[in-house]
Amino acid sequence: MTKKEPTRAVALQYDGENAPTVTASGEGEVAEEIIRIAREHGVPLREDVMLAALLSEMELGEEIPPMLYRVIAEVIAYAYLVSGKVPVIKEKMKR
Repeated sequence: MTKKEPTRAVALQYDGENAPTVTASGEGEVAEEIIRIAREHGVPLREDVMLAALLSEMELGEEIPPMLYRVIAEVIAYAYLVSGKVPVIKEKMKR
């Protein structure tokens, strides 16, 4: 019989300008509370055990590292898709 890993949850914030940051992280009861609050506020959830393990090693307020940009971009795209939203694309000023 294998031992079940505790539930782990990590919340990210993305403002559309800067790299996403870790805003909450926890295991067990703390993770369950993070998930409960996210559901209560209609925040899309995505289960990815390996990504949660990587992100849970980061400090609160820390920006995700460049090596995770692609996978986090996929998570953000998923969140937009399941929320029925379309991201706002800001054009950079031409010189």
